[in-house]
Amino acid sequence: MNVTEAINKRHSYRGNYLPEPVSHNDLVKIMEAGIAAPSGCNKQTTSFIAVDDAAVLKKIHEAIDPPICETAPAMIVVLTQRINAYRDRCFAIQDYSAAIENMLLTIVELGYQSCWYEGHITDEDRICDKIAEILSVPDNYEVVCILPVGIAENEPVAPKKKGFEERAWFNSFRGL
Repeated sequence: MNVTEAINKRHSYRGNYLPEPVSHNDLVKIMEAGIAAPSGCNKQTTSFIAVDDAAVLKKIHEAIDPPICETAPAMIVVLTQRINAYRDRCFAIQDYSAAIENMLLTIVELGYQSCWYEGHITDEDRICDKIAEILSVPDNYEVVCILPVGIAENEPVAPKKKGFEERAWFNSFRGL
């Protein structure tokens, strides 16, 4: 699969997963793809924890309410550090966004599915803090996202997208 195929095949998957484990080597490949992402001023603010231990996954799932991705056999927890870079600006959001997209594409390339869960865990109820405590994440790191990883029980459904002409133009804005 080439990168364009992976981009077009990747869709957020919120369904059930088959009970087949994700190999350690595949989890390494997924995290390596995240590490390879660009980083503002090379501050490398994004880190990852792969969780594939059933007992640890159970603790995380117990902290997530309402429940999500309960049948995924693995999860990547995305961490960031808010480090100022160029002109006292922090690019942590851009850094972890690029890393997450790299990982989502690699997940698809390896035959798995996933979904970017951020708002659900970083809302007022601060599920992210509960996950950080379960995983012994130091205070200078912040849990910002979880990516379930596994073989989808069903094919992901592609959402309807606006046409090219509605979102992309040449030489000037041509909105409707």
